[in-house]
Amino acid sequence: MTLQSKIGSAAADAAAILERLGVPAERWTGGARAVHSPVTGETLGQVHDTDAAGVAAAVEAAHAAFLAWRNVPAPRRGELVRLFGEELRAAKTDLAALVTLEAGKIVSEAQGEVQEMIDICDYAVGLSRQLFGLTLATERPDHRMMETWHPLGVVGVISAFNFPVAVWSWNACLALVCGDPVVWKPSEKTPLTALAVQALFERAAARFGDAPADLSTVVLGGREVGEALVDHPKVPLVSATGSTAMGRAVGPRLAARFARSLLELGGNNAAIVAPTADLDLTLRGVAFAAMGTAGQRCTTLRRLFVHDSLYDAFLPRLKAAYGSVRVGDPRQAGTLVGPLIDEGSLAAMQRALDEARAAGGQVTGGGEVEVAGCGGTYVRPALVEMPSQAGPVVRETFAPILYVMRYSDLEQAIALQNDVPQGLSSSIFTNDIREAELFVSPRGSDCGIANINIGPSGAEIGGAFGGEKETGGGREAGSDSWKAYMRRATNTVNYGRTLPLAQGVSFDL
Repeated sequence: MTLQSKIGSAAADAAAILERLGVPAERWTGGARAVHSPVTGETLGQVHDTDAAGVAAAVEAAHAAFLAWRNVPAPRRGELVRLFGEELRAAKTDLAALVTLEAGKIVSEAQGEVQEMIDICDYAVGLSRQLFGLTLATERPDHRMMETWHPLGVVGVISAFNFPVAVWSWNACLALVCGDPVVWKPSEKTPLTALAVQALFERAAARFGDAPADLSTVVLGGREVGEALVDHPKVPLVSATGSTAMGRAVGPRLAARFARSLLELGGNNAAIVAPTADLDLTLRGVAFAAMGTAGQRCTTLRRLFVHDSLYDAFLPRLKAAYGSVRVGDPRQAGTLVGPLIDEGSLAAMQRALDEARAAGGQVTGGGEVEVAGCGGTYVRPALVEMPSQAGPVVRETFAPILYVMRYSDLEQAIALQNDVPQGLSSSIFTNDIREAELFVSPRGSDCGIANINIGPSGAEIGGAFGGEKETGGGREAGSDSWKAYMRRATNTVNYGRTLPLAQGVSFDL
């Protein structure tokens, strides 16, 4: 069957993939919640929502698994994640195809997302032998002081549609090697990919042999399911990815019961094009950062500050790139921009563009695109030249809109970049070492990610991913992010025969 003849058969393709990946039909058929493909508009399945009692049961089962899993040596826990990585490698093509059908990503981006899962598995396997504490200096003779790290408990993961599988893996793979089971509530827009991943994990667990049941569980539904997970007293950590509004609801509920939150929220990301920038490299970096994933990444480039000396030369090239990029069926070779997730995203985009025009913005692009054989919501990315940073520029619209503004002084541009509520990612294009170092200095970008001569992406799993301010402050994936999934204990051991007290305190009986 040719690719062209497959257009319009998203439902059949999804069913075949789910069958190959071992997802039982009863998990994704006959339910009350329909799952639609943004590619064609077809219904891919009907899933069964989990009720409050089901969420509670899932958490209790995961807690029972925790009581056993915490006693398994960490390198042995890493072996389960290694086997899961093998299952992902074998299923990469199928799982990526399902991501395309359910989330609308172009083929290379969907495959990249699954590769990111494989990479974090490899990272977590190595980490399972490096969960180290410290030996600390003590003022008391014949004493030793140290810190140790222990499994925390059940980790709740609430993920968003735009990275339907990778963000879960950032959390789950680290949590598992740290000794924690995971209960996952995926976006109600992308539950099928979650069910597929769960089936692959169950394969890995079966190969592992003696893994406790319910180390990984999927609960499906809308806000009420997330609330039940957030409120459960046996979930000491919830990692939630989504809007700032969602974070404002989740954070206080967890704080009210002294649970931890790991929040990955909105990002209104900026890049600065300095006078010495390599414009060929900059053009490629800006185009992918602003238009990739149809502008539906948390690290999407949304604001661009171009130096006065380059503006008139660079903007025509950028407009030409916007005009030539291929928008269409993400399954087809050559497509670079796929559909928006739904019509609500299109409406939000059009409202932002109308507001930008009212504020004096000049809009290029932004119109709907008809795609033969596809009933999804397709739109041409919009480039908006703005006279100032105002109106819709200071908030995030989850759509392919890039606001472009002039600047004359670098410190002014950095101040404008930082003058928004969000603080996820940022970048500068420059060949001036002083400008580059200023950008990453304490006086520079206030974001969790600050890049030089690449876009504002945080794609590599070795670095900690996350941001500041209304982005939530959470960190996932690499560096020392594993510490969020463990509890720290400070231990003092007296191996002498006397009891000297710290700080010179005397208490003689």
